[in-house]
Amino acid sequence: MKGYRFSKYIPSKNKSNSTFDNLLEIFMQLINMTSGNVSEALSWLTSLDKQYNLTDDSYGIGSFIQELKDKGYLKEEPGEGGRISITAKSEQYIRKSALEEIFGKLKKSKQGRHQTKLDGPGDEPNTDIREFRFGDSPDQIAMTESIKNAQIKYGAGDFMITEKDLEVFEKDYKSQTSTVLMIDISHSMILYGEDRITPAKKVAMALAELITTRYKNDTLDIIVFGDDAWRIEIRDLPYLEVGPYHTNTIAGLELALDILRRKKTANKQIFMITDGKPTCMKVGLKYYKNSFGLDSKILKKTFTIARHCRKLKIPITTFMIATDPYLRKFVREFTKINNGNAYYSDLQGLGKLVFEDFNRNRRKEF
Repeated sequence: MKGYRFSKYIPSKNKSNSTFDNLLEIFMQLINMTSGNVSEALSWLTSLDKQYNLTDDSYGIGSFIQELKDKGYLKEEPGEGGRISITAKSEQYIRKSALEEIFGKLKKSKQGRHQTKLDGPGDEPNTDIREFRFGDSPDQIAMTESIKNAQIKYGAGDFMITEKDLEVFEKDYKSQTSTVLMIDISHSMILYGEDRITPAKKVAMALAELITTRYKNDTLDIIVFGDDAWRIEIRDLPYLEVGPYHTNTIAGLELALDILRRKKTANKQIFMITDGKPTCMKVGLKYYKNSFGLDSKILKKTFTIARHCRKLKIPITTFMIATDPYLRKFVREFTKINNGNAYYSDLQGLGKLVFEDFNRNRRKEF
């Protein structure tokens, strides 16, 4: 009788990478999970080394730490008792790693490539050919077709070419897009033993790296929301932590709208990553809270903003990291009012959904 013998799977080390490179990948993942706490990340790395023998007698964790300093990934803060922190080089490494992990290795291309369905004096040539019109640029001229037209009309002996003989390749418009990414940092993002904030940060860093390197004419603003909402810089993402907050979705949407009002781009959109329903709003100087959620007063204000965004042609794409039936009902109604999109995702599929929706939206005008 044939059978199979199963044993514990031990993944092979990447032989193409040095010990430093292999440790660096793990260390940067830990930095993201510890919100930039170098000491805690190194402590975890040391424990992993003891358990899985990541290093050998010739190269230990101490050697790795020294090489991190020598290569500019770590720095000692002066006047803080030798406190070690990551550098801008490390922050960029984390963003690039997130981009490769979530979106795959994307080749560099020209900036601002957001194609629409409109034809006209744009930037991206296509295969359609039409007659020359005033205002067309010389680089659009289809030389073979234009010369052919002239030869048919005048012959080879008395060859000449006029404006009426010219044909041009059609071009598509490229549109610029302004995106606001909202990240929920309420306490529920780390409840029940599930770390939801780390995947959300990874997605934000990957999206930031994608836009800043490939779509340089676009804009990306990142805001976080708990009891209140505030803007953060891209460089702040690795250090982002969850707080003892409720979920003030209203404050986040209001801030996102305020940011987008100042943008001159035609295409504007809001991405919202959250795992819960609105439970908080500000009334005057005080906070009105209902931890059970789906409070009619809070919902009414949330839906009003969604309706206002629709009038301004600003779609809201909600990425809900939860699948509870009552949450689905709220998101479904919220999305219907705004005419946006909604996704219910597990943590592993979040990045792919964000990328696909961003990629889809950059091909249309809102």
